[in-house]
Amino acid sequence: MTERDGGASGAAPSYQDYLARDSREVPRSLLERSWRDLGNAPLDASRYTSQAFFDLEVERMWARVWQMACREEELPEAGDTIVYDIVGRSLLVTRQADGSIRAFHNSCTHRGRKLLLADEHIEHFRCPFHGISWQLDGTVRSIPCRWDFEHVSDGDFCLPEARVGTWGGFVFVNFDAGAMPLEQYLEVVPDHFSRWRLEDCWKAVHVAKVIRCNWKVAQEAFMESYHVVATHPQILSIIADANSQYDLYGPHVSRNLAAFAAPSPHLGSGNVDPQQTLDGMLQLMGRRPGALGEFTAQEARGPRAQLGDLNRRAFGRAFEGDFSNVTDAETLDAIVYNVFPNFSPWGGFAPNIVYRWRPHGRDVGSCVMEVMILKRLDRGQSRPEPVPVHWLRDDEPWSDAKEIPILGPVIDQDMSNMPYVQEGLVASATGRVQLGSYQESRIRHFHQTLDTYLQR
Repeated sequence: MTERDGGASGAAPSYQDYLARDSREVPRSLLERSWRDLGNAPLDASRYTSQAFFDLEVERMWARVWQMACREEELPEAGDTIVYDIVGRSLLVTRQADGSIRAFHNSCTHRGRKLLLADEHIEHFRCPFHGISWQLDGTVRSIPCRWDFEHVSDGDFCLPEARVGTWGGFVFVNFDAGAMPLEQYLEVVPDHFSRWRLEDCWKAVHVAKVIRCNWKVAQEAFMESYHVVATHPQILSIIADANSQYDLYGPHVSRNLAAFAAPSPHLGSGNVDPQQTLDGMLQLMGRRPGALGEFTAQEARGPRAQLGDLNRRAFGRAFEGDFSNVTDAETLDAIVYNVFPNFSPWGGFAPNIVYRWRPHGRDVGSCVMEVMILKRLDRGQSRPEPVPVHWLRDDEPWSDAKEIPILGPVIDQDMSNMPYVQEGLVASATGRVQLGSYQESRIRHFHQTLDTYLQR
């Protein structure tokens, strides 16, 4: 019988059991369990395939939610501007002279021409069509032949704004002037991540690709560990997948906690030698299995504590700060949060993965998936410039992205499903999607939140 609040299945240890064995004191945020029964009604397959449903998302959801637009370090100086496009809308996210960040609709208030097509450093905004220009704060700078617009005030010509908020070094935007504050929208995230301080990191990796499936299909592939046994069998000796913990907070936030350096329950109790788990983790971390003889799997503490020691020492050598009290879990595990609708930052102290999924224009059957990796500053290092986006072509696998040598091949395994999930949903004879009650509860939680926006 499944202990749904702890994520343990049968005789397998729960995620909380692994935390109880951690070699360091575990922070309160990881000890939390927040789950509730959301029922088990099927989803309608048309949620992923219907243009009408997609258009409803555009009108009632994307226009009202907070969404991550960029990192703050991508806007280091006044005039630095990021173009953020989403389902036909476009914003110019711009650093101001006073250091603040504002976002303006990327549309000339004269004839509607887009002002910028790509990220730029600018002194002011200028429309290439007729030359009307604006200051960085969106106020009118000049209008050629101003005499011909006596019926329009400078105030009428100002660039309309969207709301902007920041957290953890990320810049968020919201098209809805009446939306709740970002801090409220993020629920437990600011408190939980205060220990991990993503604001002190920098964007070291950014890879993106257009995927032939609905944006929700792509996102949901990364919201559960249930698929590991079939899609990623090569990591079963190092991940406790079927006994992952799933937490549901308010409407906008959920998380998945999966222990690494622990074997999958699918392999059976006692059937995986600890040395196999240890060597598998060393390989995953980019080290040669067996190269570190001092970390013997025969030690009573087990692979998690040994690898935690390895990582704590490595962090201490590389980064500013004291990592002696960092838990094994925070150096090893998949601590994956999702913020509705499409933002997924990883917690912990290892290089932090960040996922984002967006519709590709107004196409219900394709999306953009982005993978970022945030790294901490090396000891004495000044903040490097954030890397540009590496766009993969349609025929390029994620494994071709040399900056994600371990993660890329794993994502390619996920890609082997996604387009065919989309095709299968179109071809479905039942028109229904059935979800597991616990392991896929985060997906159900997501759809119930989506419905609250669509029904407004």
